[in-house]
Amino acid sequence: MKTIQDFPNLNERPPEGIKSDGTCYRVLVVDDSMFVAKQLGQILASEGYDVVATAVDGKEGVDKYKELCPQVDLVTMDITMPKMDGITALEQIMAFDKNAKVVMVSALGKEELVKKSLMLGAKSFIIKPLDRKKVLERISKVLG
Repeated sequence: MKTIQDFPNLNERPPEGIKSDGTCYRVLVVDDSMFVAKQLGQILASEGYDVVATAVDGKEGVDKYKELCPQVDLVTMDITMPKMDGITALEQIMAFDKNAKVVMVSALGKEELVKKSLMLGAKSFIIKPLDRKKVLERISKVLG
C-alpha cells in the first residue's frame, strides 16, 4: 500500500506570503478592532506574510507607514476608525508614497467609501466579515 511519503508533493505549494527571493512580504495592519486586526494577522501569518506592525487608527497608521517605509509591502486599512478615518489616512499615505499598496477593509454597506478609496489610490478592498480565501486572493493579486 502506498503512503504519503510516496506522494511528497501532493498538496505542497509555496506560501503566498513569500517572495521569489525567499523573503516575506511585510504588511502593516491598520484597524481599530483588535479582533479584526488579530484575525487579519492570523490569516496573513498562515501564508508566510510578516505583519510588521499594527495601528489602531488612521493617524497612527500614517505615522507607522512613514516610519517603516520602504520596509512595508502592503497596508490593510480599515475605513471607519476614530481620530482619523481610513480614507484620510489613505490620502496621506498616497501623498507620501505614490507607489504604496493599500487594501481597504470595510463593512458591508460602505460601497461609496470603497469607490472613493479606489479612486484615491487604494489597490483593492476586503469586505468584513473576513473570508480567509478572499483576503488572501485580494492581497496576493495586489502584490503579484
